[in-house]
Amino acid sequence: MNPNHRILFAGDPHGNFRPLIEAVRKCRPEAVVLLGDYDLERPLEHYLAEIMGLTEIWWIAGNHDFQSPCKYHSLFNSSLAGYSLHLRVKEIAGLRIAGLGGIFLGRVWYPPAPPKWINKCHFLNNQKTAQRYPELSLKYRSAIWHDEFEAMKALQADILVTHEAPSSHRFGFAAIGELASAMGVKHVFHGHLHENYSATIRRNIRVVGVADQMVADLAGNLVNAGALAVSD
Repeated sequence: MNPNHRILFAGDPHGNFRPLIEAVRKCRPEAVVLLGDYDLERPLEHYLAEIMGLTEIWWIAGNHDFQSPCKYHSLFNSSLAGYSLHLRVKEIAGLRIAGLGGIFLGRVWYPPAPPKWINKCHFLNNQKTAQRYPELSLKYRSAIWHDEFEAMKALQADILVTHEAPSSHRFGFAAIGELASAMGVKHVFHGHLHENYSATIRRNIRVVGVADQMVADLAGNLVNAGALAVSD
């Protein structure tokens, strides 16, 4: 087996999981990591039933996964709920992979501006009494919170997977690169922006953007049928 195929990274499926399924059947990876925006109408395992016995399935959430209660519960209450990489590091196929799901939300934190709230409790406790809820709305659950982001810098990993992009993309954020640098990662894989590309940021960290419904291997090469390798 091609050693670069032992882990595959899937760009935003938006309801179409066939390219990922075909890539798994072709490459036989030890694991796949999904980069968010699933647009689920049924639990995640329903869409991936064909490959659940063939490979490990890990994921982070994207902004679309918080758009409705159905999309949210189909992911976070699915049988794969325990395979979220958000805010943690797991050893997968011999590599330490860290995950950061969600997006930067202006009403919470939109770097380089300072955060508007210290943490989730700070936000909830400062809502008007008539509007106060014991839990966050789906919109706020999709946000990257500054305190959780900062806590990740104490972790160490080989690969960081994110929905948002670092500054390698014109719509990316330098904060993602700063996180990757603090964690000592060598590679960042991200979705969200629907573009295939490869670039290098500070400390020689390689960034791979994976477009929607595309699948990349550890070297950043696309493995979908007929796809070309991404280039610097």
